[in-house]
Amino acid sequence: RTCPKIDNKMEVTLQVYDLSQGLAKTMSLAMVGKQFDGIWHTAIVAFGKEWYFGGGIQSAPPGMTEYGHPVQRISLGQTHIPREVMEEFLEEISPRFTFETYNVISNNCNNFSHELAVFLTGSGIPQHILDLPREALSTPIGAMISQMLAPRLNQGGHGATPFQAASPA
Repeated sequence: RTCPKIDNKMEVTLQVYDLSQGLAKTMSLAMVGKQFDGIWHTAIVAFGKEWYFGGGIQSAPPGMTEYGHPVQRISLGQTHIPREVMEEFLEEISPRFTFETYNVISNNCNNFSHELAVFLTGSGIPQHILDLPREALSTPIGAMISQMLAPRLNQGGHGATPFQAASPA
């Protein structure tokens, strides 16, 4: 099943998950001296699938990833780009989004979501989401928190389908 069509356009949505499950909002100020509302993981919903970077480019039915339920869904607009063209783009960028290339600051799930959003809609994801790793690591305890979250952030998908372009029939 595909996303809702709007005059031959497909809706593109950003799913936002809080990896801290609410702890960042309640404890960040006391722990690191700066208020953070969450530790964000993001994914793009387009063409009836949720596309995300988790040990590689992966897809799953929307809302069915190992990250639980999104805390926010943000409409990014619509795309005219056909699914096949998006899949070619994902295949092209897939070498840059692997377990080995993951970097909590500069090459994470939010960077992937941003790049795919720009490709599909011409606009990226909210800047505060992209800025979070640098802001968190700029605090005195930020490095320690990143080490605690690293195993969770580097896990591959559980039951998700790694990206592979559909082969011609």
